[in-house]
Amino acid sequence: PKQTIKGHGEFSLRLPRLLTGSCLPSPEPCFALPKVGLSERRRREAISAATCLTEALVDHLNVGVAQAYVNQRKLDHEVKTLQVQASQFSKQTSQWISMVEGFNQALKEIGDVENWARSIEMDMRTIATALEYVHKGQLQSASS
Repeated sequence: PKQTIKGHGEFSLRLPRLLTGSCLPSPEPCFALPKVGLSERRRREAISAATCLTEALVDHLNVGVAQAYVNQRKLDHEVKTLQVQASQFSKQTSQWISMVEGFNQALKEIGDVENWARSIEMDMRTIATALEYVHKGQLQSASS
């Protein structure tokens, strides 16, 4: 019978013949058979038991393989999710870097304007001082 594990597809899982009863020896009495029939019957039972054991071992391995397959599918899904998230994080980081660089440039420009304003202020003071000096000189020469 096919079984489905939620979100991971379909896989085949058989119950071992030992559990289904098809590997159990028949309840017929042995004493009614002749010696050759008894040997043949034991040989068939030995072959049947060996077949059942082999099938049980294979079935046991198949369950492990099916679980490994399911785990691999989960890991593949997680890897894809992580790749998408890493890509989004990289884009977001690039945006943040651009914003910080823009902010840094704006601060430099503000600093440049501040320096320009100080320079203009110093020039204006120099001009004002010169005008005061000239004005005082004119007042002194007019009063003399």
